[in-house]
Amino acid sequence: MAKVSSTSGKELFKVDITSPSGNTIIADEPADKGGKDTGLSPKELLAASLAACTSVTVRMYAEKKAWDLNEVKVEIELGRDVHTNRTTIKRKLQLIGNLDEAQRGRLLTVANGCPIHKMLSNPIDIFTQLIGVQ
Repeated sequence: MAKVSSTSGKELFKVDITSPSGNTIIADEPADKGGKDTGLSPKELLAASLAACTSVTVRMYAEKKAWDLNEVKVEIELGRDVHTNRTTIKRKLQLIGNLDEAQRGRLLTVANGCPIHKMLSNPIDIFTQLIGVQ
């Protein structure tokens, strides 16, 4: 199970996010929403997670097969329709290298099997627990 922790202090909307391995990133809201735009917004972080997972999964598979894949480019658009309560994710995948159509098709299938894609395209349960006040 993946785990991160976040801390938000008095600096409005800035969030420090830390992983157990000690990696850190900053999330923030854009200036037009009251933040200082010092990091990715929460929606951008979600989109970035899918982009990164797609890139890594495709790269790992191509490396395993010793295919001539020079670069993987992924573009994610994340949108939400509040009226229908529906989230839409558009993903564009560009595979740069000497690949035939069968390899490109296989890599598209592999991209659709990345772990984050699977998580986001299946039911999600979120359990929130309020812990003691300090």
